[in-house]
Amino acid sequence: MVSWDSIRYLTRQFYISLLVIEWLLICVFTVMDVLGFYVFYEGVLIPMFYIIGVWGAREQKITAAYYFFFYTLLGSVLMLVSIMYIYTISGTTDYTTLLGYDFSDKVQKIVFLGFFASLAVKLPSFPFHIWLPLAHVEAPVAGSVLLAGVLIKLGSYGLIRLTLGLTPVACEYFAPLVYTLSILGIIYASITTIRQTDLKRIIAYSSVGHMGIVTIGIFTMNLEGLQGSIFLQIAHGIVSSALFIVVTLLYERYHTRIVKYYRGVTITMPIYSTLFLIFTMSNIAVPGTSNFIGEILALAGAMQDNWVVAVLASLGMVLSASYGLFLYNRVSFGGLSSYMLSAPRDVTRREFYILLPLAILTIVLGVWPGLILDIVEPSVQILVK
Repeated sequence: MVSWDSIRYLTRQFYISLLVIEWLLICVFTVMDVLGFYVFYEGVLIPMFYIIGVWGAREQKITAAYYFFFYTLLGSVLMLVSIMYIYTISGTTDYTTLLGYDFSDKVQKIVFLGFFASLAVKLPSFPFHIWLPLAHVEAPVAGSVLLAGVLIKLGSYGLIRLTLGLTPVACEYFAPLVYTLSILGIIYASITTIRQTDLKRIIAYSSVGHMGIVTIGIFTMNLEGLQGSIFLQIAHGIVSSALFIVVTLLYERYHTRIVKYYRGVTITMPIYSTLFLIFTMSNIAVPGTSNFIGEILALAGAMQDNWVVAVLASLGMVLSASYGLFLYNRVSFGGLSSYMLSAPRDVTRREFYILLPLAILTIVLGVWPGLILDIVEPSVQILVK
């Protein structure tokens, strides 16, 4: 629906690519074989490469597509090596069978490094995040929504399913390293976001910071941290996707994503500004929104494990408020920019129907988190035992 007007050539091939990605994602999240997971995990690269490279917005789309493809591919080679190593030891790649196999501490550490190198690139975790901002900026809006909403969650899903499930000893051993990378990512991404001038790049860098909190929640390996991480993945998928749609609506009207050209959007686009406010408030984790529940639970889990990590990670919430409020204030308030007088129209009915379900979910999950937490708690209880 968000691509209804923006994709004007090779339309059939575009929608075929979207459907292929959907099929591959369903396979990734349901396959119960480690090698099968790798195959489908890598398979997503091919249609996404075409979506960015063929239907991207600007002149750097080819560069962005190659960044995305080769960063993920090179990292995933190490995952394949780890899977082959597991197979030579256990004689199987069936996930259920491997859960009952007792790997030595040394084997777990070697396998963990291979898995983490691949999954951290997809996540993306600092310092493997270089491909993400460029891919987001150059991708069409549907590509950005897929990247933010689902594809980068493959990394965090893999960390929970593969590393926590198969290498729990190594996860505990390498947790300080992961905490350090996550905190650096949160602070670095947040400070970098503050100085960005491109609307999509601001949202892209903020995703790196949020994924740092997700990673911390996973490696606390306690109930609150893991539940918070899973909840934040879902909440971020909704909110970040919505923000990419919101900034694209401005781009489609005024054909620029540079912040300085926008001012006073509230005057001519009140419905748009209201929806933008809801998603901005959730992105900066205001109580009553979905991101707040995920972040506060992840930080509560970190506090149980290491209070220094929790305090440093909480800087992400403070810094996200600074860039989030600055962006919204700069775009929405003040006198109407002279650049915007040419097309002062609010959201269309189609655009409103796209954003309304996302806004409702953002608020409902913030007020009623049990909708997700009650479902995931039994599985998390098994994982943390």
